[in-house]
Amino acid sequence: MSKIIERVIATEEAKSVIDKLCKKHGELMFHQSGGCCDGSAPMCFEKGDFIIGSRDICLGQIHGCNFYMASDQFEFYKSMQLTIDVSPGRGSSFSLEIPLGLRFMTISRIFSDDEILFVREGKLLSDA
Repeated sequence: MSKIIERVIATEEAKSVIDKLCKKHGELMFHQSGGCCDGSAPMCFEKGDFIIGSRDICLGQIHGCNFYMASDQFEFYKSMQLTIDVSPGRGSSFSLEIPLGLRFMTISRIFSDDEILFVREGKLLSDA
């Protein structure tokens, strides 16, 4: 049996919030920049409301939404899997979950040596 090693995933709680936001706003996208406001917090936008730069990298999708990261931020996270979660609190960003009294957050996990090889080559990792 094989599995794909994903760079970015979401918790069930985050998926539930994404569902609520999709019902209200339609298709969504995420971007994590390391810039102003909440710094390196992931921010959720209506699809197309944030202009993706030529140096931004798409790390994959969480719950059907593209997840982008600034390339300089990616240098810090390139050997990690990111889990997007949600917690109570109001961040200081333009992210769509803020009016719900919530904020998305990133939890990182360093890939194992085997995972790093497969992620870099875009291959499947066989379960042993």
